[in-house]
Amino acid sequence: MDEFRALPKVELHLHLEGAAPPSFIRGLAAEKHEDISGIFGADGGYAWTDFFHFLKVYEAASSVLRSPRDYQRLLLAVAEESAASGVVYSEIFVSPDLCGGGDTEAFGDYMAALKEAAAEAERGFDVTFRVIATPIRHFGPEKARAAALCAAEKAGDFLTGFGIGGDETRLEPADFAWAFDCAREAGLRLTAHAGEWRGPDGIRDTLRALRPERLGHGVRAIEDLALVDELAEQGIVLEVCPVSNIALGLYPDMRRHPISELDRRGVKVTISSDDPPFFHTSMAREYAEMHRAFDWDEGQFHKITAQALDAAFCDADTKARIAKKLEA
Repeated sequence: MDEFRALPKVELHLHLEGAAPPSFIRGLAAEKHEDISGIFGADGGYAWTDFFHFLKVYEAASSVLRSPRDYQRLLLAVAEESAASGVVYSEIFVSPDLCGGGDTEAFGDYMAALKEAAAEAERGFDVTFRVIATPIRHFGPEKARAAALCAAEKAGDFLTGFGIGGDETRLEPADFAWAFDCAREAGLRLTAHAGEWRGPDGIRDTLRALRPERLGHGVRAIEDLALVDELAEQGIVLEVCPVSNIALGLYPDMRRHPISELDRRGVKVTISSDDPPFFHTSMAREYAEMHRAFDWDEGQFHKITAQALDAAFCDADTKARIAKKLEA
């Protein structure tokens, strides 16, 4: 795995709360005199059994993150982990539902703290961050509307995107069309989780109702080759998180993961780590797994990284600066 750490990487799909090191969350809980020991296993890591239990553990871990300062400290901890894997640019999902409870003023305080931490992370770890505001699907459309208004108010050079995460089996994409339209009108770039727990029809519904330019996961498109062709023709970019998909049981092993076949069929795939400590992964491990399963070499990784940078929700000057790091 060490041979892949040095390769500069671009990550487009990283949940900030889900990237919190277990030691960080334990320490924060201790500071607040709260007992959340039930979410940790004997090895000190997060302990969960299936996707729905994972969501509960995720939310329990996030419950100790209650102030802008907590998120500021969290981003610096995540930046250190990202830098250790060679990440030079990262887009993080941050939910207004968890940062201020959907209140615009409170969310602004969180964004100011995160922007300050991102500047410190860039100076200290040479990682550039951008934020994608992400309502939680199973919290419902009304909270997504509030999240969209928060995101629209704070849209700019740091908060550059809008998406949706959470339980894909709950509700329909069209239920969130208002939130996505609001974000689009504010100039935010759009992505949406789809094609993880629902199949091709869920992807089609998402593309039709929300019109994102990227999909979080999207791997189950492989079950419908006409849809695969459609994704390739439209240039829809997939934020693929291979180790996460295996850990959650979508595929039995990495060799049967569809990322390589999707790439072969012309779909623009990228690699991300999703919620790395929950799945015992990192960007370096993701690269190593792709090498072992599909014999991907440095040339293939350069192609994937270039696709990720091209699809990144940042301005042209930032892309040019990151491109120089990739070339180096």
